[in-house]
Amino acid sequence: MTSCDTSKPIYRLSRRAGRGLANGNYKEAESLYRQALSLAETVFGDEHIETATIMNNLAVTYKYTGRFDEARQLYRRALQIIERTFGPDHLKAATVWHNLGGLEHAAGSFARGEPFARRSVEIREKTLGPDHPEVAADIAALAAILDGQKKHREAEELYHRALAVFEEVYGHEHYEVAVNLNNLAANCHAQGRHEQAEQLYLRALAIKQKLLGPEHPDLAMTLNNLAVFFKSQQKYGEAARLYRDALAIFEKTLGPHHPKVIVCQRNYAKLEESDERRVRSDE
Repeated sequence: MTSCDTSKPIYRLSRRAGRGLANGNYKEAESLYRQALSLAETVFGDEHIETATIMNNLAVTYKYTGRFDEARQLYRRALQIIERTFGPDHLKAATVWHNLGGLEHAAGSFARGEPFARRSVEIREKTLGPDHPEVAADIAALAAILDGQKKHREAEELYHRALAVFEEVYGHEHYEVAVNLNNLAANCHAQGRHEQAEQLYLRALAIKQKLLGPEHPDLAMTLNNLAVFFKSQQKYGEAARLYRDALAIFEKTLGPHHPKVIVCQRNYAKLEESDERRVRSDE
């Protein structure tokens, strides 16, 4: 049997896993990537670049399912293989640095993630130039980490820079545009620009609904964020409806114990408590 014949099942599993990941079917994607990784380690070996690629993809899946420690370990293993194979300034290394930054953002470890995000920007900007969409994705990821550290002004500048590239390259209704609009909305909210924040959230929500459908967990994230915003504006009924919609999607796609489910449940519970206090004070 040729090496091509033995590698075909790996690529088939990886393609199926990638589709599952894109559709928000994280458990399916994890199972398929784990199968692909096991085969890759047998066919290619533990130090092969194809094995590293699957490690990175499985780590992305672990991030989405809240298994942060396992994701860190896989990212680090993948990065070591890539740097030994291609050197530290290769674009594949930039991808893993980007993902490490995204993992720490998801875990709430913003200061820890900042140097990872800056490293990915440094590598890709040097290789691809400042106006490439992959550089814009790195810049947007760095902005989100800066926002988490309350460095809102610097983050806003980076969001606008990334958004200009995304809209120029992809148009106004692309997924990357929606993600950036959502993050920019949160940034405006944090700076007290409430009307602008609401408009940006609604734009992001409309794009995600069109692109992802009604039951994608990434759509639920924007529903949760918009609910947080509406609560801050004392629009309690609208906030409650959005929390319920977000929870229904999160619980169906992520399970009851995922960190995003817990955060959304906590936000909804706080809304109900504040609403009960408001009703009692009006009696």
